[in-house]
Amino acid sequence: MSKLQPVRGTHDLLFDDLDLHRRVENVALDISARYGFREVATPIFEFTEVFARTLGETSDIVTKEMYTFETKGGEQITLRPEGTAGIARAFISGGLAQQAPLKMFYRGPMFRHERPQKGRQRQFHQIGVELIGVEGPQADVEVITLADHTLKELNLSGAITLELNSLGDRESRANYREELVKFLSASKDQLSEESRGRLERNPLRILDSKDKGDRRILENAPALSDYLNEHSKTFFESVQSGLTKFGIEFKVNPRLVRGLDYYCHTAFEFTTDALGAQGTVLAGGRYDGLIEQMGGPVTPGIGWAAGIERLAMLLPEAQPARRMIALIPVGAEQEESVQKLAHELRYAGYCVDVGYSGNLGKRMKRADKINAAAAVIIGEEEAKTNAATVRNLQSGEQETVLQASLAEHLKYLK
Repeated sequence: MSKLQPVRGTHDLLFDDLDLHRRVENVALDISARYGFREVATPIFEFTEVFARTLGETSDIVTKEMYTFETKGGEQITLRPEGTAGIARAFISGGLAQQAPLKMFYRGPMFRHERPQKGRQRQFHQIGVELIGVEGPQADVEVITLADHTLKELNLSGAITLELNSLGDRESRANYREELVKFLSASKDQLSEESRGRLERNPLRILDSKDKGDRRILENAPALSDYLNEHSKTFFESVQSGLTKFGIEFKVNPRLVRGLDYYCHTAFEFTTDALGAQGTVLAGGRYDGLIEQMGGPVTPGIGWAAGIERLAMLLPEAQPARRMIALIPVGAEQEESVQKLAHELRYAGYCVDVGYSGNLGKRMKRADKINAAAAVIIGEEEAKTNAATVRNLQSGEQETVLQASLAEHLKYLK
């Protein structure tokens, strides 16, 4: 029988790895709550059309990366490759338009069938926020500020840069699309096969191409910023001035785009050089046309998502777990009283370990192995006086303390 292994592109989160994972989640949840965002959770799988309609029929995610299967009832189901589409579907199916504006935070696993690499697995985890129902630039400033605050609170190692761009409104994008198609059509034969296919259906996605030949052609492509109308320019200026007011540094990247038609105005990414070529750690943008495209009411929205594994890779180190207190009975006759004492200390808020067997020496070795902060020893002499010997395992000092006073005495270890 072959040795069992995790499925390719998945990984176990054990101990320190999960501690880092939880630190990212908990910090993000806490900071989001300070901004008025409440946590929501949508199903891990949705009807396939939820993603096919929102991510674009020709996108790499839909054509190459989605985990899609047919249920016993003949329905097409897809494991979620990202979080925004599910949130938008919940907004529509839950009839939440009357409750807008809504601030939502989410976390959980996502699934994409792509080549596994460092920090990018086929099952990965994301945190994200969505602010639905506010069309003004103050929403963009708040969402980006929340992202910046979260990253700073995590105290990530390595420099992180905020890159910003405007995609303009529908009118601006339509004008730019026309000029981009003209420019690219002149070099159509030199474009990659994938980009030639996109030229008619979704030319802005060509700007995302990683093909070297496409990149050379795009060096001379017209810039979207040159086609912004006055409304779009004013909107983008307001976002920039709002971020500047809060002391958030950024650089404008005119090549930062989102290919799908429902994206508009602000697009942004937080990038780092500490993860090699895959430098984006958090990305987002405004998607005023998404909910309408899915069959809901005309509703503005903006949000971002970040990969937890990638953020965890940037954390300095795992924070030490709460230090344990080792309760050690000396002799079988003390077992019952020690178990009762452990129960009381746990309810008082302490992390307590009681070894299941072994003499004093073995139990002290276990206390050392689990990195306990103190050992509370109860033998025959201690039992006679309802006391305990408390040994500080860092300094080696020990003293006798009444069992009734242990919770108060050990307060420094909480």
